[in-house]
Amino acid sequence: MVLVLFITFFAFMLIGMPISFAICLSSVVTILTNLPKVDLTLVVQRIFAGMDSFPLMCIPFFVLAGELMAKGNISDRLIRLANIFVGRIRGGLAHVNILASMFFGGVSGSSSADVSSIGTILIPTMSRAGYSMPFSVAVTASSATLGIIIPPSNSMIIYAMVAGTVSISQLFLAGILPGILIGVSFMVVSYIIAIKRNYRSEATATLKENLIAFGQGIVPMFTFVIIIGGILGGIFTPTESSVVAALYALILSTIVYRTVRFSELPAILLKSALTTATVLFLIGVSNIFGWILAYGHVPQAITDIMYSITTNRYLLLIMIFMVLLIVGTFMDLAAALIIFVPIFLPVVQGFGMDPVHFGLFMITALAIGGYTPPVGVTLFLSCNIGKISLEEGTIAALPFIGAAIVVEFLIIFIPDITMLIPRLLT
Repeated sequence: MVLVLFITFFAFMLIGMPISFAICLSSVVTILTNLPKVDLTLVVQRIFAGMDSFPLMCIPFFVLAGELMAKGNISDRLIRLANIFVGRIRGGLAHVNILASMFFGGVSGSSSADVSSIGTILIPTMSRAGYSMPFSVAVTASSATLGIIIPPSNSMIIYAMVAGTVSISQLFLAGILPGILIGVSFMVVSYIIAIKRNYRSEATATLKENLIAFGQGIVPMFTFVIIIGGILGGIFTPTESSVVAALYALILSTIVYRTVRFSELPAILLKSALTTATVLFLIGVSNIFGWILAYGHVPQAITDIMYSITTNRYLLLIMIFMVLLIVGTFMDLAAALIIFVPIFLPVVQGFGMDPVHFGLFMITALAIGGYTPPVGVTLFLSCNIGKISLEEGTIAALPFIGAAIVVEFLIIFIPDITMLIPRLLT
């Protein structure tokens, strides 16, 4: 049964079928061929049950907030804010790119929105300043995935739903240190490359210019403060925080900065709705996929196999990491979470790993796939902006992939990197 499920799933993917349809059809084929007594109405019921969750209401509002921020040219202000802090370091524009992505990740939680807004500005700017185009693309593609790790993050919401009893608030807090650490590691790589290639730092701005840039850039950053502060203060739930974040982004874009006209709102709402529908449909169809895995006792079988190889927790995590690294290169992060969390979570719970710690470990591992072909969404988008081949972008991204892998191993061996802030603040 399970063999049929995976063979049909990968076969549908190989012919270019969208992953949500591949998951749905492979599940239907498996039920028809192996579970003839099961009524197909179960498919519809499980799809609805997968989407019928109040915490999932976070997703449309965080998506809307990200779209409003991207459309409202908030990225310009975040770039100038980042330039105040890191522009004078050797290879200044690369560091500005990374820090601006960290800021944008804390505002929108979307790696694609990061590339579309920050990438379209900084990739051409870096190229004109003498940075090689592949390097500019690699910096943008890799740092854009920080939006998946630094809260708010739709991937964390999906993980929490699949895992079942994990707090979204704790996941948000757990992502802060790993996100910062990965961003710093990218800056170290950029600094070394800047020294080697003689990339310059940015010109020092006047005090007045810095104060203006700081004032303009710090206002959008209050989105992050509202989300985290509101949750920690018990003012609202993560779901309610997404609504507040969307409202704040709407006020900034339409009233404060006036970079979004009211006539543009229907198009923004439609784009947000389409993105949300795609994500929720994927979650829904993956619920029936997960039901078949559970029916076939796949999680337990995988646990038994892995424990028969080794009982050392670190070796088990390294094995899981290698699988996720491969999976992340060809599968969408949301789909990978929905399929592999039920398989691997029982394994790590067997040796007492905190589900929050595992969630960040898994999300950061899969995030590397964002700038690794063949799927590599942020790498693909960045290469399109820079008008270079995927091969050139991949080669340039290798040092950043290496840096992220080093941080991933630190997350494995030092749990406090993820768990310190949740323990202190919750």
